[in-house]
Amino acid sequence: MALNSRTPTGPLAEKWDRCLDQLQLIGPNRKPKFRVIIVGSGLAGASAAATLGELGYKVDCFCFQDSPRRAHSIAAQGGINAAKNYRNDGDSIHRLFYDTIKGGDFRSREANVYRLAQVSGNIIDQCVAQGVPFAREYGGYLDNRSFGGALVSRTFYARGQTGQQLLLGAYGALSRQIHHGKVRMHSRYEMLELVVEQGVAKGIITRNLVTGEIERHAAHAVVLASGGYSNVFNLTTNAAGCNVTATYRAWRKGAFFANPCFTQIHPTCTPLNHPQQSKLTLMSESLRNHGRIWVPLRVGDERPPQEIPESERDYYLERKYPAYGNLSPRDIASRAAKEVCDEGRGVGAMKRSVYLDFDDAIHELGSDAIASHYGNLFQIYHQITAEDPYKVPMRIYPAPHYTMGGLWVDYHLMSNLPGLFVIGEANFSDHGANRLGASALMQGLADGYFILPQTLGHYLAQQKSGPVANNSEAFRASEAEAIEKIARLQAIKGRTSVASLHRELGEIMWNYCGMSRTASGLQQALTEIEALKEKFWSSACVCGDSNNLSQSLERGGRVADFLEFATLMCRDALTREESCGGHFREEYQNEGEAARNDRDFAHVAAWEFCGDEIPPLRHQEPLLFETVTPSVRSYK
Repeated sequence: MALNSRTPTGPLAEKWDRCLDQLQLIGPNRKPKFRVIIVGSGLAGASAAATLGELGYKVDCFCFQDSPRRAHSIAAQGGINAAKNYRNDGDSIHRLFYDTIKGGDFRSREANVYRLAQVSGNIIDQCVAQGVPFAREYGGYLDNRSFGGALVSRTFYARGQTGQQLLLGAYGALSRQIHHGKVRMHSRYEMLELVVEQGVAKGIITRNLVTGEIERHAAHAVVLASGGYSNVFNLTTNAAGCNVTATYRAWRKGAFFANPCFTQIHPTCTPLNHPQQSKLTLMSESLRNHGRIWVPLRVGDERPPQEIPESERDYYLERKYPAYGNLSPRDIASRAAKEVCDEGRGVGAMKRSVYLDFDDAIHELGSDAIASHYGNLFQIYHQITAEDPYKVPMRIYPAPHYTMGGLWVDYHLMSNLPGLFVIGEANFSDHGANRLGASALMQGLADGYFILPQTLGHYLAQQKSGPVANNSEAFRASEAEAIEKIARLQAIKGRTSVASLHRELGEIMWNYCGMSRTASGLQQALTEIEALKEKFWSSACVCGDSNNLSQSLERGGRVADFLEFATLMCRDALTREESCGGHFREEYQNEGEAARNDRDFAHVAAWEFCGDEIPPLRHQEPLLFETVTPSVRSYK
């Protein structure tokens, strides 16, 4: 099947304007006759719901949290990128575009990335108008700081709470539309099935997580803004509730899943201190602006860090990548940390962490200045570890964080299923094989505030307006499918906790499909996942009543989907015989650096579900580079 990206013709800088000029429009009086479903209330979902409501559409927004404000976007810490060049250090739309393309190891669509850079400045203006309290310099101008993979300061921030403040801005806009009756908010609802009728998305099936009621919801278009799937690894920086269910079940209904093996391991996270630990916490990449990363030079050196002199320390990022140093891109910094720990130079009780040291910055700038930049981050670290980072270095280690893969979308952010749009981390479109720091918030808000409201209108302008029905055979069949899956989970009657089975899956994925991968390891993972699936369906304990609040049932369904989806991830990683960005195949490297294969793999891999007993079909969208020339990705 040919994948039509619908990328406009013409010069790169003119493509988005050409697209806007060619979109069909809907008159203001006709917009209220269209109903749109949005699944997810994070930055992408909340901004899209607020903007579509403001335009006049009728919107139903669903989230499984008890409030839209509890979406995982609130946990983002470091900042949001925008090409405003406030520091006068040479930034531009083209530089942001190029840094993003290069950071993703030339595995993303040029036109989408350039559009993201184009609208980035509008996001900051929008958020300032909403009252988002970005950090400011003494004179009142918005402040910027640096992030990995860039040589300019383009990251706007609100201390270490940027995601929280941006989400509150979007939530305020959303609440206004709820008050005016333009948006109906459905909290504590989980999407269980996508309803597809004659190849077109027509609605969703949900479960009320409080009452257990299964409900049908119909609309003229469905928007998935349900986030990423990194919790397939179990121990991640994501909230415990983050899951793949919405996008995975849309995949089973015909939406293509693109590049599922492209997962990001974040280099600065709290380390694993105990085998039974259930959560890892992000320590913002912004800390690398003033913190220096090092390990002892000598294997087995167990002295306290204050007793190790400078001459016996290895600042390995500064040594290996002098141009970018501690602000090297995430995939490179993560692999470098793993490398020194594998050599036996890791620190901490389990020897699986490295130091992030602020001693030099504190001596130069003073602790008050450091606190003004990172105060709440230092507090978070202190509360988790009982160690004071003003006095001793932080200990950090890489952890699964963000997923660049997602449902395939075209330039309009519509999947291959007409009527199904996918935005934010749920789609694959902008980050290639590695996301640069502070670009997730940029993409979510760009999609929700500025791109989807335009392209969705083009689709709806070609549809028949008016009431929508949820009593078709497609709705009845999807509802029956959701009920059958719940019944199957409750029929297991085993004695093994779902949490322990999830932990086993996470260990398999981390060992074989994590920071580095091999063909033999991925084959082993596929074998072990199949065995774990059998164990899950024979011995899992899914207790509780489906007609009431049942967190055991919720997690059981999500882990069951993770088990199936993990197979697709490993299959994708096994098929992509190259190293690029976060996908590091040990067989394909050049002195420890990723070795791309542009001849055979300069494409998007989009997988089609063909049935439970039939292997999925792999489609390809060639990546055509009209402006940049893919080159060896060097940060030295």
